[in-house]
Amino acid sequence: MKTVLADKIGSVALHKSISQELHLSPEIPCEEGVLIAVEVLNNKATYNKLELVSGRMAQLKRGDIIVGALGHRNALFGYSGHLPETVKPGDILQLLNIGGVIGVCDSVNANFGQPFEGKVLGAVLEFPHLGERIGVPARVGGETLDGLPPLDTQGIPIVALAGTCMDSGKTAAACAIVSRLRHQGFTVDAFKATGVALRRDILAMEDAGARNTVIFSDFGVVASSDETGPAVTRTMLNKLCAKKPDVVVFELGDGLLGTYGVQAILADEDIKKALSCIILCANDPVAAWGGVKLMQQDYNLDTSAVTGPATDNQVGKKLINTRLNVPAWNALTDSTELGDEVINILKLKK
Repeated sequence: MKTVLADKIGSVALHKSISQELHLSPEIPCEEGVLIAVEVLNNKATYNKLELVSGRMAQLKRGDIIVGALGHRNALFGYSGHLPETVKPGDILQLLNIGGVIGVCDSVNANFGQPFEGKVLGAVLEFPHLGERIGVPARVGGETLDGLPPLDTQGIPIVALAGTCMDSGKTAAACAIVSRLRHQGFTVDAFKATGVALRRDILAMEDAGARNTVIFSDFGVVASSDETGPAVTRTMLNKLCAKKPDVVVFELGDGLLGTYGVQAILADEDIKKALSCIILCANDPVAAWGGVKLMQQDYNLDTSAVTGPATDNQVGKKLINTRLNVPAWNALTDSTELGDEVINILKLKK
């Protein structure tokens, strides 16, 4: 067992009782979610920060020792990479996202330059047994998934936000809806169902007024998939609805055609029946048209409203209104109207 001092601990390691003084093992299980320590080998001018367990963004520099989690990422706008076949101290891996997911980068976005390189130091150990100095490799999450649980939303209205792709305005729309509901006196809980471990979006929902928030990584999922998406969504719906909010709002990270489990969630019959309102976030009118049609044809789901960059001015809104016969509101400039649209759809009364 080796001891080193960590400079920064990624937010993916939240829920783990580890400190800056790390106890490392050279034996590293090569599995998603295993926490490892790496030494940063290069400097970067862009995409050069790490979200800490506190939620703060800290700039990384060469020589920093950081804690992250083994995992994969399939991002349209960002780094993509996979889990290596084996991991041992001295191996060079890459930081795939700001939350601290580490793997083998196999696709680079030109806007971000090359990723951070990290020399593996060892698996981070935790000591779960009081009074015993027997360490076990720490893993992501405070709770574990238990199969595909029965879904019980207890009649709570559920608002889902889906996007045509990454960066289509889903979190901004979720925050606008949460804020308006909160200002109108309703208690709102929120979660993020899919994507790669990063707490930024649910922290923004908390800032907007969400009472309770959770994210898939709280349940040991580093990057969601078709296999984990429905189970973790059911689990989070059950968890939050048991707290009796007036509304639950959740974001489906990535896009309708991505690989993070959005399609599996929308195809889950019990989850579909629980949805009271679906907001589509689209980057342009053609994407809005395709998203609305895809939701109808593939999942038999009607889109309640469209938002996102496609609604940045009156031209886009009019095109969506006339061609799709769906309300279009911009989450930034029409946040009150978007929130009121959801309130009317849900028939909420105070």
